[in-house]
Amino acid sequence: MRALRGRLFHLKGSSFRDPKPEWYDDGLLVINDEGLIESLGEAHLMVPDLPDHCQVVDHRPYWILPGFVDAHTHFVQLDIIASHGESLLNWLERYTFPAEERFISPEVSAETARYFLNEMLSHGVTTASVYGSVHQTSCEALFSEAEYLGMRLLAGKALMNRNAPEALIQHDRQGRDLEATQSLIERWHGRKRLSYSLTPRFAPTSTDEQMRWVGEMFQASLAGGVSSGPLFLQSHLAENLDECRWVASLYPDSRSYCQVYETFQQLGPGAIYGHCIHLNDTDRALMASRGASIAFCPSSNLFLGSGLFDLDAAVSAGIKVGLGTDLGAGTSMSMFKTMLNAYQVCKLRGQTLSPEGAFFLATLGGAEALGLDQLIGNFQVGKEADLQVLNPVAIPLIERRFQKTTTRSEELFALLALGDERCLVATYVLGDRGVTGHTH
Repeated sequence: MRALRGRLFHLKGSSFRDPKPEWYDDGLLVINDEGLIESLGEAHLMVPDLPDHCQVVDHRPYWILPGFVDAHTHFVQLDIIASHGESLLNWLERYTFPAEERFISPEVSAETARYFLNEMLSHGVTTASVYGSVHQTSCEALFSEAEYLGMRLLAGKALMNRNAPEALIQHDRQGRDLEATQSLIERWHGRKRLSYSLTPRFAPTSTDEQMRWVGEMFQASLAGGVSSGPLFLQSHLAENLDECRWVASLYPDSRSYCQVYETFQQLGPGAIYGHCIHLNDTDRALMASRGASIAFCPSSNLFLGSGLFDLDAAVSAGIKVGLGTDLGAGTSMSMFKTMLNAYQVCKLRGQTLSPEGAFFLATLGGAEALGLDQLIGNFQVGKEADLQVLNPVAIPLIERRFQKTTTRSEELFALLALGDERCLVATYVLGDRGVTGHTH
């Protein structure tokens, strides 16, 4: 058993509009031997009653927050970050597909997975929904490294068997895609803190046959057909207008892009769709009725000029929304920068995103979008102790700004707008200190 002492902050609400922040300026978070949260509260009231064997780690005056949840990212695109941007479809052809071809190599997959996950932890991200390449080796490496680090992770092998380079789609022919997917599910799904996501890249790169078996496998798992629990599903939807027009030409009988996924039974609880910029109210109502979620990826949307996500419309429709860095086209692994981009997108749409609301999207909201909110996302008793310790004033400009703030909310927004990995003191995964940050 251990207890962490510091300035505790987490959210207890049900929406970014009503995040219900809870603060303990001198708080104590007690973690049991299984890495679960046992209690929290005011330190001066709790410390006298701690058992003798409880180790107290004093992080004062630092802040203790839940670990960030990245709802959409691509570890196989790590090495194309900060490549000069084009539109989405040109970006895929020029940068993404050539970069992903390298992951046929187990050595490339292992080295990249190791760097990527450690970089995530150094940014306070403790859970993510991650896309691999078409190669089984990419996911084997990612799951293996995540297991070693003790992280909670969703991931899947990208599925694509048309409208892509031959070097990639040849891996998803003659049933090998199905066999590789089944093999990965059997080995990794439900193993420790790991879960498998069926991962059709997007409708244009999968044949009807592939889309059909993905949907059937997903629905069968929701009905109890997978012994280790329901599968997840991740894909892209309505990111770019050219993409939407392309889908319309490929599926002329479909009412909309969203309807394509509905036709192939790929909407449901545990399905997370990236972007969802160019949807109408009918599409949003359909997603909400099926329990599908959205990963809001403001950094990549701005970088590629894809459009401005309508957060208010999605949440008003009843859709769970989390934040995604969308690494590759996303320009940073920092959830601080992603929250700031989300704030800016909302501003451009004439919408309001409070600092508490932004942190909700990056923590508990992300957990809800991934269907993991019973396990992670805040400091509710019984949840897994994935958390980060921050020293905001490690950045001199934040320290200067704090001298003029008068409320917690003002401090939180200054951290959101100016913070980065320099603030990180430590990241804890299931109660164990996994990464020591830049400031300690």
